[in-house]
Amino acid sequence: MLTLRKYFALHGSLRGTIWRMALVIVGLGNPGKEYETTRHNAGRSAVELVAKNNDFDEFVFNKTANALVAKGAIEGENATLVLPETMMNASGKAVSTVVKSVKAAKNLLVIHDDLDLPLGTIKMVFGRGSGGHKGVESVMRSIKTKDFARLRIGVAPAGKKNQAKKLKDEEKVIKLVIGKWKPAEEASAKKSIKKAAEATRLFATSGIDAATMFANTR
Repeated sequence: MLTLRKYFALHGSLRGTIWRMALVIVGLGNPGKEYETTRHNAGRSAVELVAKNNDFDEFVFNKTANALVAKGAIEGENATLVLPETMMNASGKAVSTVVKSVKAAKNLLVIHDDLDLPLGTIKMVFGRGSGGHKGVESVMRSIKTKDFARLRIGVAPAGKKNQAKKLKDEEKVIKLVIGKWKPAEEASAKKSIKKAAEATRLFATSGIDAATMFANTR
């Protein structure tokens, strides 16, 4: 498939457009081994899998961004992977060092956990509100736009009709998101993270429409 990005690369007169910019793919989460297998780190886990499955250098700590950064490509499409080393609600500081304009945000994909989706589902969106996710809010404030792609990974228990079970108590919400996957949840979590990595590949190689169709189909 000839994507717009590849089309522009083949036509010199169109070089210098936004399509020449490398993709920036950010995995939200909390740093530290104690958070590695928590629900809040689903996005970070997905980006680590993208790095593993594709042609990327090792993650290196970038002091300016306060993030782990890896450069490479997804099937020939240049990309920078970013794992903020701040706590979740300060994620935007890292993103703003690599996404420096509203125009550049068009090539940004942020992957994160989502309590509004049940475990086992993922969803691709563009230009939507944060839904109360503190990490996403931080990114939007820092880069001064909400016009970027997001891949939401469901982490909520399933309620009626396979909808996300709503937790009204804030203390229970916090305990859930920073809690580790239960043994019975691990297979579904692994499958969702794998699907998110594949949706990321499609986003890079075929564009947001193809990635959205794949991600949003159960």
